[in-house]
This record gives sequence, structure tokens and C-alpha cells, in this order.
Amino acid sequence: MAGVVLKDVNKVYPNGYQAITDLNLEIADGEFLVLVGPSGCGKSTALRMVAGLEEITGGELSIGDRIVNDVHPKDRDIAMVFQNYALYPHMSVADNIGFPLKLAKVPKSQIRARVAKAASILDLTDQLDKKPGNLSGGQRQRVAMGRAIVRQPKAFLMDEPLSNLDAKLRVQMRAEIASLQKDLGVTTVYVTHDQVEAMTMGDRVAVMKRGFLQQADTPQNLYDKPANVFVAGFIGSPSMNLFLVKLGGTIEAPTIELGDQTLQVDPSALEGRSELTDFIGKDIVAGVRPEDISDAGLADEDERSPGETITTTVHLMESLGSEIIVHFPLPVESFSIMDAEFEGEDALEVATDSIGRTIYVARVSPRSQARLGESISLRFDTGRMHFFDPSTGLAIRD
Repeated sequence: MAGVVLKDVNKVYPNGYQAITDLNLEIADGEFLVLVGPSGCGKSTALRMVAGLEEITGGELSIGDRIVNDVHPKDRDIAMVFQNYALYPHMSVADNIGFPLKLAKVPKSQIRARVAKAASILDLTDQLDKKPGNLSGGQRQRVAMGRAIVRQPKAFLMDEPLSNLDAKLRVQMRAEIASLQKDLGVTTVYVTHDQVEAMTMGDRVAVMKRGFLQQADTPQNLYDKPANVFVAGFIGSPSMNLFLVKLGGTIEAPTIELGDQTLQVDPSALEGRSELTDFIGKDIVAGVRPEDISDAGLADEDERSPGETITTTVHLMESLGSEIIVHFPLPVESFSIMDAEFEGEDALEVATDSIGRTIYVARVSPRSQARLGESISLRFDTGRMHFFDPSTGLAIRD
């Protein structure tokens, strides 16, 4: 096993397109790191550079204590798992798993022993004589994992290995892969576009956007302390509500205007953020997660604060049993997570109602009496509000 270090790594294609810019990332020995981001962000390119399938334009890549920029993929001592499994249909499960060992001219007795051990770990012992075409999608993915395990590599590289599975099987397999990685203790770099998958599997998650690393941290820190507005909007489902508003009042009694309604902000939200004093009277991006907006009608009498509630209408309801997702309109501009740093490019489309008001989202209790098209009072937990500089997209915190 070994750690993986990318230092000022760049990737520029012959046509001039820069896919990766100054990527600095250190993956500890035995760590499970997930690269996540929207399509085209460079996550798969970064993984393929670690594998040696893409040439590095600039910077330095190390696996263990060895710089591998110019080392052939087969000599890097890594194992890669692809999204399409890449199994040989004419070979049995046992032969598929043992194939890399056969290529390495490992003695047959060792191949049989290592294949049997991998099959036992992956619950494939009863499938060893079958062909891939006779297996389920989940079993084929396990075979691909087995082929990686038998090599006993320094690192596993996984490129969206669950994307071809149905939703229920994905949930099952991501738990199995995370558990397996912990048992084996092998350094793992895992690529996915699914932020829920990233948050539930990784020791750390590295969020990328258009070739730039935005933040690498534990899943909980990404959620609670996003470094910028992109991470805030990308991590979390439903996404964080991002209001482009003026920060009014004073630092001791701050307010924000949501259309014709004033929302008093809990001063605790500003504690330790001396930079926010510079934004009083200026535009700011205020972020509120859907679970921090509740049905005010369900609050106890002593919890009700008129200054922390707004009145709106229910535009759409999604009842999920354990919660209700309420979509509601406000005449307040939303800040697109793609706006910052890329001025002049088209922003992501923002949902609006028939009269042009932006649609936002709350996650409320299933006890809510909210009804489609009717008025609703929503309480904001402003003590958990996030603030971002609209000119840079960076979080405002000391």
C-alpha cells in the first residue's frame, strides 16, 4: 500500500484545452478519497493521470515514495475498476479474476489460492464456474473488484464503477465497496458525479469544477463549512438555497430583504466573521439549507419569532413519507453556483413560477398541513445561515 500525491499537476490537450489546472492533492496511505463534480470537471482525467492512461502535462505525481510521471501504467502497481466492468465474456468468473495474475506469470497454485480468497471476500465462491453473461449487474461488478483485489496493488482506482447499476443496487454496492476498502486498507481513489455517493463513501471528498480543485475535506465539513458558493450549492440534496440580497441592519441586528419581507438574522450567524461588517448595506449571497427552513405553524409558541418567518405560497410538494419537500416562490434573485469565476458564461437555469419569481426549497415535517397553492409561513433557522462574497464566490468566515 502507498499514498498518492499530486503536486501542481496540469493537463493540457494538443488543441489547447486545459482539463486540469494546478491540482494539489495528497491521498494518505489507506485513505478512501472520492473525486466528485459535474460532467467535464476533470475528475476522470485526474484519475486517468494517476493510472498512467493520460500523460501529465506539468507537475509531479507520486505513488508511495516513487515519482511515476513517466512510469508505464503496468509498472505503477495500481488496479483500476471501470464502470463497464471490462470482463471477458468467454472466460469463467475464476479466470476473469485470475487473469492479471496469469499475465504476471504467477504460479497456478498461487493464482487458485488468491482467486479463492478474493471470491470468499466478495461472496462469489458459488459463481466461479459461471460466465459473466449469467451474472447480475452487482455480481459482475464484484468480479471486477475481485480482479483488482487479487493483484494486491498499492492503490485502487475506480472510475464510476456503479453507474450502470439500478438505484437500489447502487445503494447496496456502495456500502459493500466502502466496507471492503476498510477491511483491505488499500489506498483508493474513486470518481463519481453523484454527490450522495461521494458523501456516503469517502473518508474525504475532493470537489472539482472545470479543472480546478474547489475543496477537499471530510464529508461533514464540506456540508457544514463549504469553502465557496459552488461547494455549498453542489453538496447537499436538495441543494442549498442561495439568495442574492443586501445585508441590512447592523452587525448586532442584521437583516436581509426577501422581496417585500424582512428577515431578521440571528446575530450568532455572524459571530467570528468580522469581514461581514464590510458587507452591511451591500450585496451578499445568503445560503440556507432546505432542512433549516421549517413550517412555522408547527413551532411551539416560545419558538415563534415573527422576524424569522416569511409568508409565501406552496408552488410544489414532494411527499417522501419521512419529510415533505416544499417548493416556494420569492421575488428574490438566486445566485447561480456557476456564476463566480466564470463571468460571461451561461449560468445554470433557475426555476421560476409563472410571474417570474424564483423557486426555492424547504424540507419540512410530514406533520405539516401545507397544501398546494395555499399560503404557508416558513421559519428560517438564521443561526445556521451561510454567507458568501458575490464577487468571488468565497465563503465569508475568519
